[in-house]
Amino acid sequence: MGHVDAEISSQPECWRQAAALAADSTGALPRPGERVAVVGCGTSWFMAMAYAGLRERAGHGETDAFQASEFPLDRRYDRVVAITRSGTTTEVLDVLAALRGRRPSTVIVGDAGSPAVDLAEKSVALPFADERSVVQTRFATSTLALLRAHLGTEISALAADAEVAVRAPLPFDPARVEQITFLGKGWTVGIAHEAALKCREAATAWAEAYPAMDYRHGPISIAAPGRVVWAFGDIPDGLAEDIAATGAAFVHSRTNGVHAVIGGWAAGRPPLDPMADLILAQRFAVALAKGRGLDPDAPRHLTRSVVLA
Repeated sequence: MGHVDAEISSQPECWRQAAALAADSTGALPRPGERVAVVGCGTSWFMAMAYAGLRERAGHGETDAFQASEFPLDRRYDRVVAITRSGTTTEVLDVLAALRGRRPSTVIVGDAGSPAVDLAEKSVALPFADERSVVQTRFATSTLALLRAHLGTEISALAADAEVAVRAPLPFDPARVEQITFLGKGWTVGIAHEAALKCREAATAWAEAYPAMDYRHGPISIAAPGRVVWAFGDIPDGLAEDIAATGAAFVHSRTNGVHAVIGGWAAGRPPLDPMADLILAQRFAVALAKGRGLDPDAPRHLTRSVVLA
């Protein structure tokens, strides 16, 4: 078993630890009513997108997500939250350095001894979710579990979903897939982007991601037999029928029960939470890489942290 396989499998327990940590991190995480910005790069940016959608939906206050390199430093926020697994990513460090003494900041990080911890006003470290892999899996979802727990979500139920997701057969054979598109709505748009990124990183696969409502405004033109559309969470009315008409396979637990049935869940049980559904997508990306003769622990052109000169 490679590093990424082991890290994917460890997510249920990591989520439980993240939930316990949330109770001890209240002073570092955003308070209800604060105007908040969340920044990150790559996977961390997509988790920021998901959290921003969840926080606003929960009524905790205006929340924006930014790629760290595009953060508007002069815009006023009550708190800026930075997400960085390594704590060494150049763009994130630049944001934290620029905010020092100007705006309250919190960093969520895997390595408590990293430079980001020194630059941020407060920090929350998740060493139990840190990874050896280049491709992020458990740190990203554990960060989101931490933040969802802070918003009041019961993480034990999500961890139970994750237990299903790490063991369930994949909903389709990666060897038969030419192209895959992931869709999300609201907070799951970030989940969709992250799923597509896993396929690109691990398997150099043709994978795209869109908001579900926007999919019919052009991207559906590439749907065809031998291609897959995988949706997370709620979807617009009529979308499943439109995808079926293209000949593409459609995976969506709320529509056709694919994941619930394959995962061994009894009829009438609720579908997997989208964060657990992401685990299936992570496993699909790894299986796709191995099927192509690639090593998902050594993705092409990538390093564990982007540190710029």
